[in-house]
Amino acid sequence: MTNQNSYRLPFLVTSILLIICFLINISLGSVYIPLKSVLNTLTGGLATQDSWHYIVINYRLPKAITAVLVGSGLGISGLLMQTLFRNPLAGPFVLGISSGASLGVAIVILGSGLFGAVFSTFLISKWSIVIAASLGSFLVLIAVLLTSLKVRDTMAILIIGLMFASITASIVSVLSYFGSAEQLQQYIFWGFGSLGNLSWNELLILSIIYTVGLLVSIRSIKALNTLLLGENYAKSLGLNIKKSRLVIIISTSLLAGTITAFAGPIAFIGLAIPHLTRQIFNTSNHEILLPAVFLFGSIIMLICDSISQVPNSDLTLPINAITALVGAPVIIWLLVRKRKMIF
Repeated sequence: MTNQNSYRLPFLVTSILLIICFLINISLGSVYIPLKSVLNTLTGGLATQDSWHYIVINYRLPKAITAVLVGSGLGISGLLMQTLFRNPLAGPFVLGISSGASLGVAIVILGSGLFGAVFSTFLISKWSIVIAASLGSFLVLIAVLLTSLKVRDTMAILIIGLMFASITASIVSVLSYFGSAEQLQQYIFWGFGSLGNLSWNELLILSIIYTVGLLVSIRSIKALNTLLLGENYAKSLGLNIKKSRLVIIISTSLLAGTITAFAGPIAFIGLAIPHLTRQIFNTSNHEILLPAVFLFGSIIMLICDSISQVPNSDLTLPINAITALVGAPVIIWLLVRKRKMIF
């Protein structure tokens, strides 16, 4: 068993780095706000300018909190899936959760091509897109859960999840064919992902469901460590494979499905963050990995969001593009440097 005391310093350093990235993220943007004013605002004081106070409280603070939730949630989801399937290429959306959400959004945005303009005008709104994405994710989740109860082989669930993703992608293609240029553009923009569109009420709903998913994942730590030994050995140790598999899938779906519904399909984070964490912490113990993934996922997402805002400019780049451009070279460098993958 890993000596957890040896990780106190790395966790302390990483936690301090997270706080620094959080404050820097709030200070950067089209309007630069000094860190002193940010700290005054966050501690209940007044910023130097009233407009700065409004920007921090109503826009940048919710966006920074969203970045923490998205980065940590997707990172933990990816960790759960990679351990469950013992596959380094598994991510939070491998079960088709993201595809289900995309199908729900496509029906709302592109549906007028098949159902008429009145349908589109009546349904398209911020909340309708969130609800449609949630319903799409939920339906795929139900299908995967029913499959997990019928199938003994865990890898079969992975393949079935990929098949669900293919089915939903084909339906989205049909809807796209009948959609107008304006509708296609709106759907593509949703696919870019966004962290800055949530109000405090929406953030509260996201936080509640995220917390439930996080607590379920924490409860799965012992099962995750046992699954590293292989399913047959885990069974010999008394682990209920079907129950553990069900709990892990539910946790992943709560985290990844809700994040996709509110922030769009954010790529790369769920796949890469678990690998980054394993390489840096040099362990496969989930008692260490899960909180470490939480920290690193939050940090990377905050850094990517800060870059996407293009400080001191009104330009905002797609967050999906930044996560891959910034993160992929780092992962490649780490793997080449370590010369082997820890799993």
